[in-house]
Amino acid sequence: MQGLFWVAGGTGFIFVMTCLGSAMVFLFRRQTSHTIQTLFLGLAAGIMIAASVFGLLVPAIKEAESNGLIGWIPAAGGFILGVLFLLGLDRLIPHLHPSTNTQEGVSSSMKRTTLLVSAVTLHNVPEGMAVGLSFALAAQHSGEDALYASAMALAIGVGIQNFPEGAAISLPLRQEGMKTKQAFLLGCLSGVTEPVFGLLMVFIAAFIAPVMPWLLAFAAGAMLYVVVEELVPEAHLGEHSNLGTLAVMAGFVVMMILDVALG
Repeated sequence: MQGLFWVAGGTGFIFVMTCLGSAMVFLFRRQTSHTIQTLFLGLAAGIMIAASVFGLLVPAIKEAESNGLIGWIPAAGGFILGVLFLLGLDRLIPHLHPSTNTQEGVSSSMKRTTLLVSAVTLHNVPEGMAVGLSFALAAQHSGEDALYASAMALAIGVGIQNFPEGAAISLPLRQEGMKTKQAFLLGCLSGVTEPVFGLLMVFIAAFIAPVMPWLLAFAAGAMLYVVVEELVPEAHLGEHSNLGTLAVMAGFVVMMILDVALG
């Protein structure tokens, strides 16, 4: 029960941060500049890279070794499965990348706005999984406060990058003629998958605790797929890529500091 409470709080926080980002549509009538978008995307990419390594892969290896297993096997195996899972969703679910105006997934006649929301919703799945699994791991080792601190650091880091992510969906929707309140609501709802998948991971981990290292690495693979396939390319659109690169580095450092300082 305590584990569910922590997961609900952690995934609830990252969902609220998505909604707060979506609320920027009430302050800005136009889409943010390319420079700001590059900074936000790069920062988000750096945070997710560090979160995947420090918050998921390292705990996965330690958990496997504590169970008498070879650490790299579940880490590598789960990672690959996570990548294949997101690749499958990317190929099946219709969605649109706003920066390149390219539709991916199964051919669909859905409206452009629906495809935009679908893209963000799809990429929120691994974030919810990551936070949920981190708190589930802490609940399985209730005497180790450092694991709760690490899970909190992960939730804070994901929440920070969810703020610009919420704005990235609501502002383009408003720019395309949608009413402000409707754009905010859709941007906010794009984060619903996070608490849903977070709680789902808790239930799965409770019944099959021995595969926790695989699940942690699975979430890491899914998150890094999003970074490489989506965030990094969009952060480097245009002639000057140094700004996006520095933003990625900054995001990595922020998440690393959070994990070490709180853990």
